[in-house]
Amino acid sequence: MQPTGVKDTQLRDSNSQKVHPQPMEEAKKQNPEAVEALILKIFTNVSSLKSAYIQLQEAHTPYNPDKIQAADKVVISELKNLSELKHFYRDHNPKPVCVPPQDSRLAAEIQEQQNLLKTYEVMVKKFQSEIQNKDSEVLQLQQQIQEANQKRVKLEKNLKLRGLSAKESEGSGDENGFVPMDLTPDLFKAAVEAASRAIHDFSKPLINMMKAAGWDLDAAANSIETDIVYAKRAHKKYAFESHICQRMFSGFQEESFSVRPENLLVTKESSFQQYLALREMDPLDSVGQNSDSFFGKFCLSKYLVVVHPKMEASFFGNLDQRNYVMGGGHPRTPFYQAFLKLAKSIWLLHRLAHSFDPAVKVFQVQRGTEFSEVYMESVVDNVVMDESDQKAKVGLMVMPGFWIGGTVIQSQVYLTGVKVAE
Repeated sequence: MQPTGVKDTQLRDSNSQKVHPQPMEEAKKQNPEAVEALILKIFTNVSSLKSAYIQLQEAHTPYNPDKIQAADKVVISELKNLSELKHFYRDHNPKPVCVPPQDSRLAAEIQEQQNLLKTYEVMVKKFQSEIQNKDSEVLQLQQQIQEANQKRVKLEKNLKLRGLSAKESEGSGDENGFVPMDLTPDLFKAAVEAASRAIHDFSKPLINMMKAAGWDLDAAANSIETDIVYAKRAHKKYAFESHICQRMFSGFQEESFSVRPENLLVTKESSFQQYLALREMDPLDSVGQNSDSFFGKFCLSKYLVVVHPKMEASFFGNLDQRNYVMGGGHPRTPFYQAFLKLAKSIWLLHRLAHSFDPAVKVFQVQRGTEFSEVYMESVVDNVVMDESDQKAKVGLMVMPGFWIGGTVIQSQVYLTGVKVAE
């Protein structure tokens, strides 16, 4: 019989030996084929993951090519490190001669080379795509250079016609480096479209303020033009746009635009210079610098005819702003600033029209005129004509038309007695 303390100590020693597994080196000596096959499988899977991940990244290239490409480089670099570790392990742990299963090692090597081949194919496709993009950019730049050269030749030709050489014109730009553009029908057409948008934009706050002031919009629209049959109630907004247009374009055909400032000398060259001077300026800054200018007086006169005194009194509760304008001032209120944007667009169009030789002519369309696709354009899309033989007729002229040389810019009209397809 042994003492109890000695017996317990032996039992603890025996138990402690059972809970600890054998070291890895011992396991490897006992079964090296399994350990090596496991490691090869891990590395093969990592290599496969590299190929799959790169292909996935290629599919996401349109989102942000630069960031994805940079991320790909990092991933590839890390996976290459794993591959080097695998080769390091293989070099320092050669397969024993007695191990028969060479097929497993060879298959893993083949799989790795296939995955690397897929990786290189993906990278080649990326490089080919980048080359194509660069070629496309080169072609676009060549086209831009060609267009710039054509514009330069055209500008030099115009300068020669005006008696200016290229050297003399180098300092002809303004302080911002602006070079005057050519007078073309397209330039005038763009100005017409800008004026049309300005009328539409000013009518919105005008109608909203009428609503807020409690105006009967149906009655107001009917007072502008009576007995118009509107396809939709919302189309009555064109009556207000027509009202603004008629008053803003009054006197358009005159060189002075019904404004008679002192010492006025209107020529085609001065009209174009006035167009260039105001084109890039804020209209409030322009009238602020010189309220008695040609443009400033134009704004004062048009504001008084576009905005009725009763309308203004209902908006603001008094006529203080109107009296200020009548005294030659230009208030900095939001409503008047909105009007100045409208006035600027019409003024620029007038200055540009009288810069051409011969000057651009404006034409209006009267109510009841039969619709003509040559001279008119409907402001409402999807118009359905009446089934009868009668042609559609004009109810409102929203924007006048213009003759510029042999080109016709259609007037914009609202047709009455028609339907609108949904």
